Amino acid sequence: MTKEELLKKKICLVSLGCDKNIVDSERILYKLQQFGFETITTPEQAQIIVVNTCAFIEPARVESINTVIEMLGLKDKSAEKIVVVGCLPSKFKDDIKQRLPGVDLALGTRSDDVIVSEICKLYNYVPKGYDLQKITPCSRVVSTPKHYAFLKIADGCDNHCSYCTIPQIRGKYVSEPMENLIAEAQELANRGAKELILVAQDVTRYGEDLYKKRMIVPLIKELSKIDGLKWIRLHYCYPEFFSDELIEEMATNPKVCKYVDIPIQHINNNILHAMNRASTYERVTGLINKLRSKMPDVSIRTSIIVGFAGEGKKEFDELYEFLKEYKLDNIGFFPYSREFDTVAYNFDKQVSEKEKQRRLKKLVQLQSDIQYQKNAQFIGKTLSCICDDETTDFYIMRSQYNSPEIDTVVYVEKSQAQCKLGEFYDVKITDMVEPFDLKGEVL
Repeated sequence: MTKEELLKKKICLVSLGCDKNIVDSERILYKLQQFGFETITTPEQAQIIVVNTCAFIEPARVESINTVIEMLGLKDKSAEKIVVVGCLPSKFKDDIKQRLPGVDLALGTRSDDVIVSEICKLYNYVPKGYDLQKITPCSRVVSTPKHYAFLKIADGCDNHCSYCTIPQIRGKYVSEPMENLIAEAQELANRGAKELILVAQDVTRYGEDLYKKRMIVPLIKELSKIDGLKWIRLHYCYPEFFSDELIEEMATNPKVCKYVDIPIQHINNNILHAMNRASTYERVTGLINKLRSKMPDVSIRTSIIVGFAGEGKKEFDELYEFLKEYKLDNIGFFPYSREFDTVAYNFDKQVSEKEKQRRLKKLVQLQSDIQYQKNAQFIGKTLSCICDDETTDFYIMRSQYNSPEIDTVVYVEKSQAQCKLGEFYDVKITDMVEPFDLKGEVL
């Protein structure tokens, strides 16, 4: 097959999983487009379908496998080749083709550098002197709205929590060189990004492998110098290495959102120890108190695992009372997923699925009540909001206290104001929109 014939094949990429996976998908799209492929968003019209998978826990694997099976069903129509990339092939190595007959190519994480040549091999085409001639500091096709983008500052993880498969899937923690990140951020800003969301498995550890010390604060300072950037948001800051220096930078740097995602997973010391987490009740509550002392308006998001092995009534009650007392702003609750190739799989005192769901329901109800109280406190206040999206009747806006797609939004009636996507507006909060959102008016 000639290159001209190959490039008549249209490619659709289906991306699943976390925001780190989004960046991986954007890099894959860039490489495909630079080679000359036409990428489309409708798999029904594609000859080559690429599925970037997630395999962190069982529900994610089920979603990934079901999506691949759905794409395989298109082989009776226009699809010729099904390519599976990302976490699922990394977790199951060379078994994907056996487990999912019909898959033509399986590549693990960090495969953007080889995906073009591997797809070429499927069609018996050998690239002649193939080279990406248009490499830029931001070698991505950004798929988010142009006013915000994720900046993946590191990949992999060294924490080895007893329940987690990430180190097996993504390998050791690897920081991206600071000069590359600054150049990438500058180009994102040139393209219109006003908000950067820094992501890694743990952003607080940034630089410890490259520079032999943690460099998240120096990185934030450099990113803050970029004209056009208004907000820098931090996702996934483990409490173990959340330094006073980072708190001070958040409190004093006007570009850093007063928002932080701190995955604590639990609060009982025995459970944290069993999870192989380095944090403790004392460390977590001390960090929350410090953050609120320096930034009384700080918005704290976290994730909680419910029903971990050994979580009895006493441990669950301690978690419940902690959440009731500290009233965090946003929480993602997850029933413990017992992964067969983790240390915790063999732990005694496994909690039944029925009991996990009962406890989960109780925590969700508690947090719903807390969220309602917190939203009520915003009524009458004026917030600087970015216009994220729109419907027929409303603009959908968001303040610095909320991250896109996962947190509270503010609805503004189109009859009340004319707004542009990606622009900032002062919005007076007038009401709540149950269960978790707000309504406001542009001043």
